[in-house]
Amino acid sequence: MKYDAIVIGKGPAGIQAAVYLARAGQSVLVIGKDRGALERADKIENFFGFPEPVAGFEIIDRGVAQAERLGVTVLADEVVGIGIGDGYEVKTADQIFRSRAVLLATGKARSKVKAAGFDELRGKGISFCAVCDGFFFRGKSLALVGSGEYAASELHELRQFTDKITVFTNGEEPDPGRFPAGVPVVTSRIARFTGDERLTGIETESGERVPVDGCFVAVGTAGAADFAAKIGFETRGQDIAVDGEFRTNMSGLWAAGDCVGGFLQIAKAVSDGALAAKSMIAWLKANP
Repeated sequence: MKYDAIVIGKGPAGIQAAVYLARAGQSVLVIGKDRGALERADKIENFFGFPEPVAGFEIIDRGVAQAERLGVTVLADEVVGIGIGDGYEVKTADQIFRSRAVLLATGKARSKVKAAGFDELRGKGISFCAVCDGFFFRGKSLALVGSGEYAASELHELRQFTDKITVFTNGEEPDPGRFPAGVPVVTSRIARFTGDERLTGIETESGERVPVDGCFVAVGTAGAADFAAKIGFETRGQDIAVDGEFRTNMSGLWAAGDCVGGFLQIAKAVSDGALAAKSMIAWLKANP
């Protein structure tokens, strides 16, 4: 099935946009693995309409229920990639969904690895995009940092270029069968990335030392910067660059909420989602 719009992320910006899109008669799919940053917010006291403190998950769950009542399909899954075909192709681990328009509401990236040497060697052997940079490491020894579906997807891309790959879960336990048999998996936490001008190895807290020529980071779920690297929309640092109507530089692609930067609050995210949806609705009606 091809949707009019796919929203990536089911936080306040994404769900608010989905509500507006559905009320305008558009078919909408929302894909989000979890509730985002609000999952961890125990008490929120500054959001309009809630006289008593409310848990973040309750706000999200109420929003999802509202969207579903209006006919929005909400899928609990992880988006691992975006492609351009007949419109946009949004990829999860085992499915591909198509739409005419996409809204990115992915929140803030969580790709940093808290270990010595990471910041110094970022861009000097440490990369964030297998599709972009895997070619430069043909036949080389690589590390892949991550434990989820996004990491598994990046591993699939990297294996086109080399079979010398070690997965570092950095203290996480991966689900059985997530990574192919024969791929070494190190579960100890990373202590440091070593090297002077270029990355040369990784050391773990348990004392393991693994020499590598490069490292690809796929921690958590794919964020805005990860998608930007793959399909080429403009960013400003880790934020997606948008205009006053939350359009990116690519036709049919919008972004809203924390991933565009600014005041990282629910009220602002809800406003972003509403304004992005208004622009998307006009575009969808003008481009049937």
